[in-house]
Amino acid sequence: MNILPLDKQVSIIAALTEGVSIRATERLTSVHRDTVMRLSVRVGAGCLKVHSALMRDLQVNRIELDEIWGYVGKKQRKVKPGEGDKVGDQYTFIALADTAKAIITFRTGKRTAENTQHFIDMLRKRVIGSPEISADGFPAYPWAIALAFGENCRLGIVEKHYAVNQSPEAARRYSPGQVIGVTRNAVKGVPTHISTSYVERQNLTLRMSQRRFTRLTNGFSKNFDNHCAAVALYVAHYNFCRVHEALRVTPAMQLGVTDHVWTISELVQAALNPESIVPVRRIGRFGVIDGGKR
Repeated sequence: MNILPLDKQVSIIAALTEGVSIRATERLTSVHRDTVMRLSVRVGAGCLKVHSALMRDLQVNRIELDEIWGYVGKKQRKVKPGEGDKVGDQYTFIALADTAKAIITFRTGKRTAENTQHFIDMLRKRVIGSPEISADGFPAYPWAIALAFGENCRLGIVEKHYAVNQSPEAARRYSPGQVIGVTRNAVKGVPTHISTSYVERQNLTLRMSQRRFTRLTNGFSKNFDNHCAAVALYVAHYNFCRVHEALRVTPAMQLGVTDHVWTISELVQAALNPESIVPVRRIGRFGVIDGGKR
């Protein structure tokens, strides 16, 4: 079996994390697109294990929740009965620590109450205590958060109201209508700040960093597993390799999960050998947190 040299693997992953398409990466690296895809799926699956191993027992004060739309194979209006949940519109749920700008957890699937509950349950397992939470107006959030965090949690909901325009030009417009109002409601407890601005800005970074999420292009996912692997690769690169302009460090460094900026080479090697990861020893409110466990 032929195995790509590490420097070639790093070049491929570096291109993919900068929003380069599969075929463009093929032309840049002289590696067949099928090999590029197989490598991205392997590294993406490993990145999910890296995330699971390191992003746990986190101490955060505020979390913002949002979902970003994408699709697999075809858009939802063209999905035929019996094609299953892995085709058509897919939403990636993202939980962002507001001050650290780190993605705590994520989940890709249909925008259903069941997926929302799984997403919130994963979030509960990764954070310590009961941080304040802000979310959009998706009705599944309050119930799921109450089940996972208890009735004493602090939850605020942000709802945007759009202008209704019945003109033919508005019907053909791709982007949503003009925002004419924003309502902020404290659903549970007394949240000090209700906003989803940080996670919405992060969604823009995701659209620019993964070609399959970029609007108004012919780039989209053809396979659900590849779509999930691409999201996992993006999250690992965003948390560990990409220096945030406002923080001047990576989000993982801001959380104390790691003590340096990871190179793409480190990310690739960690993803391909996730069992070799040694979490950084860090100090928190609950004493020493070592090896990802209290």
